[in-house]
Amino acid sequence: MMKKFNTVLLGATLLLAACGGGKEAKEADTIKIGCTAPLTGPVAIYGVTSSNGSKLAMDEINKNGGILGKQVEFTVLDSKGDPTEAITAYNKLVDSGIVAFIGDAPSKPTLAIAEVAAQDNMPMITPNGTQFNITEAGPNVFRTCFTDPYQGVVLANFAKKNLKAETAAVLVNNSSDYSDGVAKAFLEQAQKVGLKVVAKEGYSDGDKDFRAQLTKILSSAPDVLVVPDYYEQAALITVQAREVGLKSTFIGPDGWDGVAKTLDVTAYGAIENSYFTNHYSLEDQSPKVQNFVKAYKEVYNEEPSSFAALSYDSAYMMKAAIEKAGTTEKQAVIDALKELSYDGVTGHLTFDEKNNPVKDVTVLKIVNGEYTFDSVVKPE
Repeated sequence: MMKKFNTVLLGATLLLAACGGGKEAKEADTIKIGCTAPLTGPVAIYGVTSSNGSKLAMDEINKNGGILGKQVEFTVLDSKGDPTEAITAYNKLVDSGIVAFIGDAPSKPTLAIAEVAAQDNMPMITPNGTQFNITEAGPNVFRTCFTDPYQGVVLANFAKKNLKAETAAVLVNNSSDYSDGVAKAFLEQAQKVGLKVVAKEGYSDGDKDFRAQLTKILSSAPDVLVVPDYYEQAALITVQAREVGLKSTFIGPDGWDGVAKTLDVTAYGAIENSYFTNHYSLEDQSPKVQNFVKAYKEVYNEEPSSFAALSYDSAYMMKAAIEKAGTTEKQAVIDALKELSYDGVTGHLTFDEKNNPVKDVTVLKIVNGEYTFDSVVKPE
C-alpha cells in the first residue's frame, strides 16, 4: 500500500515539475517590455495616442520575428497622468518581470517614474517627457522627444529669422514646469538674437479667463505672442486674444498638437497662421513616414499624432538597442542605447551626453484647422 502511495506521489511530483518547466520555458521564450501612459484622466488624449503608437510598433515587431528570436510581451498600464499612479503602475510592471520600459506622458509622471527606474537601472525611454531634468534622474533614462528649453530656443530663432519678428510677448503658465521651461529658454534666446520682449504675463493651472493679461499685452502690440502650454489652454487663450483685439502671430511648443480638435470649426480663425514646433509632419513624403501613417490609420482609423510617432520610434529604438546588446541584461541594453544612431519617423536621432536627442525640429503652420508643414530647424 505504501509502495503504491509513493508511486502516485512520484507521478504527481513529476507532473508538477513538468508544468513548472513548461511555464519557465514559455517565459524564457518571451521578452517582457512595459509601458505606462495616461489612458484616462485630463491628458488621456496624449496617453491613448502615445500607447497606440508603441503598440503598433510592437505588433509589427512580433509579426516580423520579435526581438532576438523571441516574441515581445508588451503590457501598457494606465498612469492617469498622476505621479503617484504612475509609480504604482511602473512597480507592477517591474514585479511582472519587464526588462525595459517605455513611458510616460506628460513630464511630471515621467519624472516620477524616472527617479524610481534609476534605482532599478531599468532601460527607459520616454517618448514624450520634455521636462529637462527627466534624463538627469539616471544614466539609464533616455528620451525621444526634444526638451522644453530646446523648443524655447527654436521658437525664438524661428520668430526672429523666419517670421522676421522684432517684438514678442510671452503668456506663461506659472504652475507648469513645461510652460516655464519653454518660456525661460525663449526669453534667454530672444535676447541673444535681438528679439525684443515687450510683455510677459502669467496665469495658473485651472484659469479659464485670460482677458486681463491679454489686454495688458495688447497695449504693447507684439509681433508674436508665445503661448507655451498644452492645447487646451492654447485654444482658450487664442480665442480670447482675438476677442480683445490682439493681432499678433501665435507661436507655441509641441503641446499645441491637438489644438484644432479642441476648437469648433467656427473658431479656426483664432489660430489661423499660428506656428508650433513638432516632431514630424504628416506631409513628409518619406516612405518611412508614409508607411507609418498608413499602418496607424488602418488600425486606429485616425491620423497619428506626434505622440504616436514618438512612441512608435521609441519601441523600435528599444528593439534596436536590445539587438545591438545581444541580450536583455540591463546595463548592456543601456550601453547600446547610448551608442544608438537611429533613423525613424521623427527623424534621425543620436543621444548627447545627457541622453537627450540631437535631432531636427519640424515647425507646423495651422491653415484652415490643418497642421501644414512649414520648415525644419536643424540642431545648432
